[in-house]
Amino acid sequence: MARAIHHLDLWVSDVGLAVDEWGWLLGELEWEVDIEGASWVHPDGTYLFLERSTDQVDEPHDRHRPGVNHLALHVESRARLDRLRAESSAHGWHEMFADRYPHAGGEQHVALYVENSEGFEVEVVVAD
Repeated sequence: MARAIHHLDLWVSDVGLAVDEWGWLLGELEWEVDIEGASWVHPDGTYLFLERSTDQVDEPHDRHRPGVNHLALHVESRARLDRLRAESSAHGWHEMFADRYPHAGGEQHVALYVENSEGFEVEVVVAD
C-alpha cells in the first residue's frame, strides 16, 4: 500500500533549535535522519523537512489560526509513550493536558500531547 502522506515541510524560526527538538522526538519514534540538520524519514517513506524560508513571514506560529493545528504520529507501545512523556521536557517539549494523561483524547484513545518551543503540537498515539 502506498503511504498516505508523501512529506511534511515545516517552516521554523530557529532551525538549530527545531532540529534539536524535532530530531529527538522523531528519532524516538523511529524516524531516521535523511539530510543531516534538515529532514527525517519514517520507515514507510514519509519524510519531514524543517527549514527557515526567505519567503517566511516573521510572526510566531499559532496553531489556533487557520492551517494545521497539530501532527499526530504513532508510537508502538504504552511503555514507549510513558518514556517519551518522562523525557520530553528535557528536549524542549512541554506536555499538554497532563491532568488527563493518557486519555486526553477520550477513554479509548491512548496518547501524549506535547508542544515545542515554537508552539507546534504533536499528538503521539499508541498504535492499535
